[in-house]
Amino acid sequence: MTLPQHDWALPDLQSSGVSLVKDEPSVVWAALAPLLAGQPRVRLSRDAGRSYPQKFERDLTDALPTVPAAVRVFGKDGSCRALFFDFDASKGGLAQVTADVRVLQEWLHRLGARWIEDFSPNGGRHVYVPLADPATFTDARELVEALGNRLPSLDRTPHQNLLHGCMRVPGSRHKTGGHQQLAMSLSMAYDVARRPNASTVWAAMRRDLRDEIQAARALRLEAVAPVLETSAANTMNVSSASRMSQAMQSIARTGLYDANRYGSNSEARQAVITGAAAAGLNATDIYRRMTQGIWPGLASFYARYSAGNRVQALQRDLAASHRHLKSKATNTARQSSNHKNPTSRPNTQPPVLHRGNSTLVDSAAEHRFIRTWRNAASLVEQTMGSSRADLARRMVLRALGAAAHMTGGSVVEFGVRSLAVATGLDHTTVAGHLRALRSASNPLIAMLEKAKGTRGDQYELTIPDPLKESAGDLAWKKGKLHALRPAFRELGFPAAFVYEALETSATPLSTAELVRITRLSRTTVSESLEILAAWNLATRGCAGWTIEASTSLSTVAECLGVLEDVAAQVKLYRAQRAVWRKWLAGRAPDALLPSPDDDYPWEIYEGPPDDLSLADLAFRSAG
Repeated sequence: MTLPQHDWALPDLQSSGVSLVKDEPSVVWAALAPLLAGQPRVRLSRDAGRSYPQKFERDLTDALPTVPAAVRVFGKDGSCRALFFDFDASKGGLAQVTADVRVLQEWLHRLGARWIEDFSPNGGRHVYVPLADPATFTDARELVEALGNRLPSLDRTPHQNLLHGCMRVPGSRHKTGGHQQLAMSLSMAYDVARRPNASTVWAAMRRDLRDEIQAARALRLEAVAPVLETSAANTMNVSSASRMSQAMQSIARTGLYDANRYGSNSEARQAVITGAAAAGLNATDIYRRMTQGIWPGLASFYARYSAGNRVQALQRDLAASHRHLKSKATNTARQSSNHKNPTSRPNTQPPVLHRGNSTLVDSAAEHRFIRTWRNAASLVEQTMGSSRADLARRMVLRALGAAAHMTGGSVVEFGVRSLAVATGLDHTTVAGHLRALRSASNPLIAMLEKAKGTRGDQYELTIPDPLKESAGDLAWKKGKLHALRPAFRELGFPAAFVYEALETSATPLSTAELVRITRLSRTTVSESLEILAAWNLATRGCAGWTIEASTSLSTVAECLGVLEDVAAQVKLYRAQRAVWRKWLAGRAPDALLPSPDDDYPWEIYEGPPDDLSLADLAFRSAG
């Protein structure tokens, strides 16, 4: 059915020859971006529009970014204030995009909906349907997926990812040059944004797509996402009942779950609440994570309740979870620091390190040596560049130093996989950096013994002769030596080094001083400061930059979801070590074979302490 063209629908750009009004992009952005975004956050592209990394997320302002920018589709509550329909010219060409947009226009017009439309310099088209009542993540995803079955060029991904769904809006710069240009006057687009579609329109859209939505649900029942499997074999085996499983955290963050296991949002919601209750979280803990955007998936499950009734609904669910846990509780006392068996040492005992036939314990001499070694490492770092390899080697040195602090001795015996967890690198990359570090002109490490059986390479921290005097004359650095703290897996090595410099300084630092301390370029330092400021980890005052004490690194880590990445890495390494252990058992029965619990001393933290680094997680129980 062909409908008359109304005054705010876009004619065929290829054939109509209509002259479109070109409003100033900065004005268009300031007027529409805040009204369309699911939350006041925007992601910038530093690679000319090819990607929009989470670490480059900023507060959304009226100022038009100087690079391609995409607003977040979903809010912290897991709902969207507008539907974002992205028609990609790479999927069938411009003719397919034009045809699909025409079908969508006619459908929206028939249902009485109002929309905003723009187009990209490369021929792509965006259609935005503002909603008076925000739509939940699940409902919006189902509708867009259902429409995607009708419209081949429609990109469904912005509505399929609660945490990373984002899209350029009118006025934003495009990767090919130019900007997203409105296909209507700004005054008309602004009127649509200010007077969004009523709930009756949304209901009509869902009703009209009922069959397609049911079909999309049926497909999800047939395909289970591996990342959401919750069997004991596929979730991290935590050492304490106070830890929440990764499977439940994933549902809380993403809103995605195995439809074969949970038949509805309500069932998945109750499962998450039960997991949180078992982890010792109370209603305040859970509600804080929902409102701060840490658990937008769980928040979306409560969107069916009015804002005033969500707390009561959460409290009812939590009470039901406590009743369920109480009825099922048998032998659930948490492990304490008592002996696991008569011959094991308690976890409060200082670690012991074996070097050959002798046993070394923490001593004043070892402590002084490690502190002096840290001085030598800082001197060596001043001669290193700022390439990706150099930054990675600096982090590997920190991981080795952190391991030495934990074991209380200068000899470190941790495999490359443990070091990989501590640095956020791949284990093969760590092996290459270790070779480069021990073959340097002034090496800070020396290999004492190669890996054997299940034991890793044995390294000794060394202070090169040319540096002994100068390293000994320097004052020892205060504070804990960190490898990579979880949040910086996403925010990056440079941001970690800049944060460390600010953290250890007693006074505010200027950008020039940070360049001198970190040995990074001014551009890299400036970009890192932007990242830290965007996540409220650093603030700039009249005297310079300082750490923002009100923001917790653990909260940022939860928002970024980095613990899931670490858990996946540890899970992979556990599987690899199990295969290696099995091979050794058959071919080298005399090799040292630790128990299955000794391979990776990883613990899942619902909120890691701010001074926790990945080295803590990798080396906590080693010795």
